[in-house]
Amino acid sequence: MGTSVQVTPLCGVYSENPLCYLLSIDGFNFLMDCGWNDLFDPNLLQPLSRVATKIDAILLSHPDILHLGALPYAMKQFGLSAPVYSTEPVYRLGLLTMYDHYLSRKQVSDFDLYSLDDVDAAFQNVTRLKYSQNYHLSDKGEGIVIAPHVAGHLLGGTVWKITKDGEDVVYAVDFNHRKERQLNGTVLESFVRPAVLITDAYNALNNQLYKRQRDQEFIDTILKALTADGNVLLPVDTAGRALEIILILEQYWAQQHLSFPIFFLTNVSTSTIDYVKSFLEWMSDSIAKSFEHTRDNAFLLKHVNLIINKNELEKLTDVPKVVLASMASLEVGFSHDIFVELATDTKNLVLFTEKGQFGTLARMLQVDPPPKAVKVNMSKRVPLVGDELKAYEEEQSRIKKEALKASLSKEEELRASHVSDANVADPMVIDAISSHISSSVAGSRFGGFGGHLDILIDGFVAPSTSVAPMFPFFENKAEWDDYGEVINPDNYIIKEEDMDQASMLGTGGGLDGKLDEGSAHLLLDSTPSKIVSNEMTVQVKCALTYMDFEGRSDGRSLKSILAHVAPLKLVLVHGSAEATEHLKMHCMKHVCPHVYAPQIEETIDVTSDLCAYKVQLSERLMSNVLFKKLGEYEISWADAEVGKTNDMLTLLPLTSKAPTHKSVLVGDLKLADLKQFLANKGVQVEFAGGALRCGEYVTLRKVSDSVQKGGSGGAQQIVIEGPLCEEYYKIREHLYSQFYLL
Repeated sequence: MGTSVQVTPLCGVYSENPLCYLLSIDGFNFLMDCGWNDLFDPNLLQPLSRVATKIDAILLSHPDILHLGALPYAMKQFGLSAPVYSTEPVYRLGLLTMYDHYLSRKQVSDFDLYSLDDVDAAFQNVTRLKYSQNYHLSDKGEGIVIAPHVAGHLLGGTVWKITKDGEDVVYAVDFNHRKERQLNGTVLESFVRPAVLITDAYNALNNQLYKRQRDQEFIDTILKALTADGNVLLPVDTAGRALEIILILEQYWAQQHLSFPIFFLTNVSTSTIDYVKSFLEWMSDSIAKSFEHTRDNAFLLKHVNLIINKNELEKLTDVPKVVLASMASLEVGFSHDIFVELATDTKNLVLFTEKGQFGTLARMLQVDPPPKAVKVNMSKRVPLVGDELKAYEEEQSRIKKEALKASLSKEEELRASHVSDANVADPMVIDAISSHISSSVAGSRFGGFGGHLDILIDGFVAPSTSVAPMFPFFENKAEWDDYGEVINPDNYIIKEEDMDQASMLGTGGGLDGKLDEGSAHLLLDSTPSKIVSNEMTVQVKCALTYMDFEGRSDGRSLKSILAHVAPLKLVLVHGSAEATEHLKMHCMKHVCPHVYAPQIEETIDVTSDLCAYKVQLSERLMSNVLFKKLGEYEISWADAEVGKTNDMLTLLPLTSKAPTHKSVLVGDLKLADLKQFLANKGVQVEFAGGALRCGEYVTLRKVSDSVQKGGSGGAQQIVIEGPLCEEYYKIREHLYSQFYLL
């Protein structure tokens, strides 16, 4: 029977909402991405909450909020506990993205959907894979192989190929066929005839400018604003497409020797670039070769300044500058505050490099350009003073006393129960037990927070149940043999997670290596504070421009790639209703007849029509097979009939005469290989006009069948041209001996 495959969208179909899909292969449940949006709307995650406990593995494709933003929340609230798989850049940059979003929210609200500890917990056990690395799942996933491949959209972005019983299921969303400064194009075009392809219709209706023309218009627009004494704001993501834009500006500023300052402003900007510097092997061939030959790292930035707060900008109020600031949605973060400052001046420019998420301020401005008035909510965190501070301290004191009272009463109950069970005549037993119990609450009683100690008891008062007051005593029960103390080697092994933490401390320069030093103040500052909000109306007079730097294949390229891949079944997700229906109709006519576009929580069965069976080769059959060497492999015809031994299908030797076989071409056709082979046989050969001239009369020419798509199974053929002479038959015989089994 064929491999059973079902797809159930949980979010992100017939819309531009975050991406999250359930893929079941023979009962093994994959969660393909776990995205959220900048609005952090919990209602979007309701379908995920209903299946979270059934998930067996999570595959992340890109390090942005739309692909992994809900992971900490889902693990905290929904019981999602499956192992996570991604590439190294998706893991590292995704972690920084979640930190940046949390800090941006915490500065302007009492954000409590998840904490930094929840982020750490979600990313703690991520298995990181390299491109094209086959990873074999075990236990319930036995027989399933997953492999990440280049997507070309974001650094570390992944096209996932999942293989079971020889059938491929490919998950390819947000891929980019173009080679850019930072990244190579996708390898999706190298896949041919997968059983199922899951892809998006996001750009199905869009066509892009040529890359050189787009880049030039981008630079011209920025320089026009700067030369008019205006400032330029580019709302960007934390560690995604912002990297490509940074390279464009860095290279142009270096070539033209421009002096306008450029700033990259996020809560984790320096950590982001520090990590990116070490990911050169994940980038384009040109960057890798440049570093290999000249040791020139493309992200050793000389013109782009990395900052983590707005203080640097305030020092240059009168200087025209370019600021890349998070978040791209303009909902919160540095970009929101800078936009409010720049919006009222006609000389300034806000340049959007990606389409704003639905329902956000960025999307509103893109749909309805200025001049216009928009309402924005300005919030900031201020310390408590006066009566508010006094009330806060009284409340905290009350909470501490209640917690202390509860812990002491619990301790008394535990001690009493141990005293009743233990030997009262042995005070050592009682006090040893008490010391262990007390240690569990020692942190809350004497550890304090921030190093402050509270005096709980004035003087020492022995509990009524104790026999004699003693200091805590712990007996070291070490095992000894004839050679001394027995050593456990596990105590001296450095765990992988400890090494990861050490490397992060060495690379990052902030709290746990993940946060910049200035961003940690929200966590370490224990000063009581509150959020003050003020709704204001902003008259938007500055110029607003949108240029497509999203790094996704456009509609024309998307259709061409899908036609080349030619999947047996196609599932369309993530795109507007209009784009999804348009691409669905096109693919049904030109790609494959089985095209699906399911709704939220609609399960579709895309099981292959082909049937695959596992069989074993009997020893009697293998002893009669004659192999022929072909390159690194040995091949042979195997004529057999299917039998059954011990409930297992087995191939047995034929009981009748084997049929006559037609000639079968094996291997790729390369004229260069033919030239070398014929030359070794003593034939005089040379290339002439794209063909191979053999001797005086015979010509070998390679032709392709334009109807069939790719592969070597009949799509190419060698044509032998020339008169039927002795030389003709001699060359044909040489070719047949090399490429055919008779």
